[in-house]
Amino acid sequence: MNDVINLRRERKRRKADEDAKKAETNRVLFGRTKAQRLSEEAEKSRVSGLLDGKKLDDKKISLGQGESS
Repeated sequence: MNDVINLRRERKRRKADEDAKKAETNRVLFGRTKAQRLSEEAEKSRVSGLLDGKKLDDKKISLGQGESS
């Protein structure tokens, strides 16, 4: 005769196993290392700084009001 098992515990164990498998596949598909995240963040801030440095001043451009001819 087989051992008696607690069905609630068995259900929880199976769900935990399924969740662990799903988490592993998500880590492979979507996960990035800390170094990758930091380098991406540094690149974004560098590009943002370059764009802000090349931004024209709105006061000088506003439809000729800055210059008088």
